[in-house]
Amino acid sequence: MVYMKLSRRIDKILISVIIVTLGLLFGSLYKVYSNYTYAEGDEITEVTAAKFVTFYDGGTKLTVRTEAITVGEALQRAEIIVNEGDIVEPGIDTEINADNFYINIYRARPVVVRDGTVEKYLMSASYDAKIVAEEAGVTIYDGDEINLVANTDFLEAGMATVYQITRNGGRTITVDEEIAFTEETVEDPNLEVGKTEVRQLGEVGLKRLSYNVNYVDGVEALRELVSEEIVRAAVARVTAVGAKHALPAIAVTGTCADWARAAGVAEVDIPAAVTLMNRESGCRVDARNAHSGAYGIPQALPGSKMASAGADWETNPITQIRWMAGYVSRWGGWQGALQQQMTHGWY
Repeated sequence: MVYMKLSRRIDKILISVIIVTLGLLFGSLYKVYSNYTYAEGDEITEVTAAKFVTFYDGGTKLTVRTEAITVGEALQRAEIIVNEGDIVEPGIDTEINADNFYINIYRARPVVVRDGTVEKYLMSASYDAKIVAEEAGVTIYDGDEINLVANTDFLEAGMATVYQITRNGGRTITVDEEIAFTEETVEDPNLEVGKTEVRQLGEVGLKRLSYNVNYVDGVEALRELVSEEIVRAAVARVTAVGAKHALPAIAVTGTCADWARAAGVAEVDIPAAVTLMNRESGCRVDARNAHSGAYGIPQALPGSKMASAGADWETNPITQIRWMAGYVSRWGGWQGALQQQMTHGWY
């Protein structure tokens, strides 16, 4: 009897242990699979905004998976320190907008620029000799030479890269300047009002300027422009601005007479107006004469004339009839225009 009671107690304990174990197992599976979603082919795909980013830092390459939004944030998360004078490409404010994103880091190094007896020390990440000289505040004239030379004074200059400037008596300076691109807007009748679309990206141009430099007591006093050359023309940024107004319901579902009333045609003139519009175009908004190109309900030539009545002249029958009402006034109104059209075949 005691044995049976003990056996039952053991069975209950085993059942409890099994229930607890299964609960923990299903809980773990839920945590794992709750971060995944099923895609086509029943493959499990992790839902994440993380992207692979590769850093090239000198001779070092590091690839990480990060949810950083910008280059600067990615550098912080990767614990990569950027010092003053270092160059990061693309810039730290650039958005990481693609997977397998690449970031280059050019480290500033000690540089010496020698100009005669004058030596200037600086930190520079550039390997362009002319840019390094400009960073040092040294004016480079046309014909001057900048050469990379051996560092013969490690005690004074340390492990610095040394650039030697050789002056050749020139007094002309050639500089490159950017040409800002312009902004242009065009109305698009097929784009809804309030919406814009960039149709052409702007590109900065480049011009090359040559100056004669005049000195007074060894100090630059005046630069005279000698020549100017457009190396690369700027390209305007073109933005389309929506000019398409949403058509009122009556313009979509109404009859020719309804459109005429909505356009302000007096009730007494409705019969003549509808007859004239049907004779001209069948009262069709998009009617186009294959020979002359006349367009719309009034068969305006060119159709763009109707823009004076509204930007939606291509698609809105009410706008077209409103313009037509002004046109028929030359015949004394709708009835006179109809009589003209019936007599001569035109109005």
